This record gives sequence, structure tokens and C-alpha cells, in this order.
Amino acid sequence: MTATDPVHPVPPEEPGTVRDTEALRRRAADVLTAARERTATLTTCVEEPDLTAQHSPLMSPLVWDLAHIGNQEEQWLLRAVGGREALRPDIDPIYDAFEHPRAERPSLPLLAPAEAHGYVAEVRGRVLDVLEGARLDGAGDPLTDGGFAFGMIAQHEQQHDETMLITHQLRKGPAALSAPPPPAADAVIPAAEVLVSGGPFTMGTSTEPWALDNERPAHRREVPAFFIDTAPVSNGAYAHFIADGGYDDPRWWTADGWAYVREHGLTAPLFWRRESGEWLRRRFGVTEPVPAEEPVLHVSWYEADAYARWAGRRLPTEAEWEKAARYDPGTGRSRRYPWGDAEPSAELANLGQRHLQPAAVGAYRAGESPLGVRQLIGDVWEWTSSAFLPYPGFAAFPYREYSEVFFGPDHKVLRGGSFAVAPVVSRATFRNWDLPIRRQIFSGFRTARDAS
Repeated sequence: MTATDPVHPVPPEEPGTVRDTEALRRRAADVLTAARERTATLTTCVEEPDLTAQHSPLMSPLVWDLAHIGNQEEQWLLRAVGGREALRPDIDPIYDAFEHPRAERPSLPLLAPAEAHGYVAEVRGRVLDVLEGARLDGAGDPLTDGGFAFGMIAQHEQQHDETMLITHQLRKGPAALSAPPPPAADAVIPAAEVLVSGGPFTMGTSTEPWALDNERPAHRREVPAFFIDTAPVSNGAYAHFIADGGYDDPRWWTADGWAYVREHGLTAPLFWRRESGEWLRRRFGVTEPVPAEEPVLHVSWYEADAYARWAGRRLPTEAEWEKAARYDPGTGRSRRYPWGDAEPSAELANLGQRHLQPAAVGAYRAGESPLGVRQLIGDVWEWTSSAFLPYPGFAAFPYREYSEVFFGPDHKVLRGGSFAVAPVVSRATFRNWDLPIRRQIFSGFRTARDAS
């Protein structure tokens, strides 16, 4: 099943814009419905034992994610926006992600699958009533201004849907999900890299109505000229790194990365194995040859950084990535997406679990940036060299725990979104972050180099 939000776009707003609140209301209902359809797919395709099991200590049981989705929706949309009485205040501590690390969540008194499904359905029914009467013009409340809280909760659910899809990838056993293959590359990429000219551009946003706090505010960023790959690094290219002894040569690794490789015996991306001289991978319960033409997937920041060093290149900074994705040299403005301001579609990017794998390197020509860079949105999350830090003028909203508590050198920024990311989350300003050891996420990368 495809989880998309195909109608009623919400464009970025210019100062003084008169809002169509009914269009905002329809849009909010659309994205909430799309998220719930995807959640249902991910939690009804397996039997109860698979919902309650912890398939990896890195992930929660699927049933925890399900009830957590409903609990967050209750807290923000029923209580904070709607002023309604709490339905289940007793479960708030159980589904507090900061109170209970993932590894210990199976030991909690979790709602059973049937109860969790009933709870999220009851919450959603009441939320739609709240939405019908909500003042989306803000009226002095930034939580409802432009329908922000509804967009925030839809994004939260879709982010947990991606998390649950990761859990499905880690789950042992036969395939439970299916989807058609992505399109083949539709044209030859004319060059392996492009030059991005030096100079300022507008990074971040102050006008995107549902942008989250770490994407704000828009600010001028000066970036020296650089070259960047026109497509993500492929499995075939990464296999050359392995064959050249990349995992056995400390020259290519940071000290921490080399220590991690040695300690955990890493020799290839997660889910790859060598058999009869061929690389195979496990993908959602199916074992298959590693397709050389796809972007490499399930690599940590350490692995991406080591490959870039081996190739005589480096990972792009977060600012470089965003300039390559958004800057239009013809107008000097920063676009919403590489292709322009139009909402994502099936012709522009691989998003929304429409396919269960990345498309071949060079696909989605219609979605390329003005500079000719492809697949910046969708397919794989792309590691950057940057630590996750606040923008100048950052203000936490509506709670510190979304972004602020993660700022610092420990987390690296990923940009662009994967095939598992929903369109409602896929802005070119959206920032993801994770620890440099993470490999279970749908992460890949592209490389860059200085122009001088």
C-alpha cells in the first residue's frame, strides 16, 4: 500500500498572506488519514506475536509504536488544542519515549494489540471533531497557526511509520509487505558531479507552515564553491571499496570509526552477505542479489565517511547539501524542493513506501535540481559531515525534546529522506539526525569535494 498525501497542498506563506482555513482543514485531514492508513498496513500485516515481540534491541515492539502514536495525538490534539479531558492519562508514562529506552519497552505493561488499535481509533475520531472546529488562523496561538499542530502530529505518525518499517526489515521470517519495484533510471546522467558556485543562499525556512523548529529560521549562509555527486553512491561503487580492502585499512577511517569496525567485525553494509562469490542482501524477508545500480543502503556515517576518503573525496556539509538541493542560480532563490515548489509526486521522487527499495541511480530526472543533481529527495537518507546544531535564532517549539536535547557533536545530520519517508515530511529543509554508528536506518550518501 502507498502512503501519500496527494491533494490539498499547503504552500509556503509570504508575510501578509490571507489563509484559506478550509483548505488547511482539508489538508490536515488528508495527511492524518494518509498516515493512519500506512500505520494500519504496518500493524495488520503480521500476527499478534510479531506485534508484541522486540525484533531488535535497537527498536521498540511494533505495538509500542502504535499506542505511542495515539498517545502523542491525544496529548497534543485532544488535550492541548481541543482542551478535552484526558482519555488515558495512566498510559502517558508508558509511552514517554524519553522515560523508557527502547531496549526496556517490552517489559512495560503495554496495551495489547487489539486495545492499542481501539485506543488510536477512538483518539482519531475525537481529533477529527476537534479539527472541524479548530481556529487555524492561530488567533494568537502558534500551536494552531496554519494548522501547525495537526501537521506536526501527521509528521510524527509518519516518522514512526518509517521506524516501524525499519522494524519490519529487522524482523526475521517470511515477507509480510509487498510493493512494485521502483522505476529504472530514465536517462543517462550527463556528468558524475556538478559544480555549485560559491556565494550566499537562504538556508532553512521561516515561511513553511509545518516546518519543525530545527528547520527555522531562514538565514543567509555563505558557502564556498564545491563539487557534488549528481547521484547517490551506488552498491556497485561501494562494492569496489570493499574489494579494495576498505574495511581492513585504517587509513580511511576516523579513530572512532576504526574502533567500531574492529569491535563489531564490520565487513559490508548491514544485511549484506557473500555467497558463492556474489553479494546477497536480505530485504523485508526476501534474500536477493545486491543490485549494483541502486544507491547503497544501511551504511553508518563511519562507513560513508570512510568510502569518501577512499575515493579521494568527502561527505558534503549540511549547508552544501541544502544549497545543491534548493538553490536556483537563475533566480537566486531557494526552492521548496529541488524541482521547484510543487508537492512531491510519483514522477518526481521515490517516497511514501510506494516502493520497498531505492530506485536505480539516475532515476527521477524530472525531480532533479536546476544544477542537474538527482535523487536529492527520496530513495535514501544521505549522511552529511555536519553535527546536528541549531540555526542562528533557533527557538524550541513546541517542546525542547523534539530537537534541542539532541544538539551537539554526538549526532550527525542526514538529509533528503528515503523511500520510506512520507511526502508530508519530505521538505528540502527537513533535518534528520542520528548517531554515527547507526546502520538499521535507510541511510546512504553522496560525496563532494572542494572546488579549489
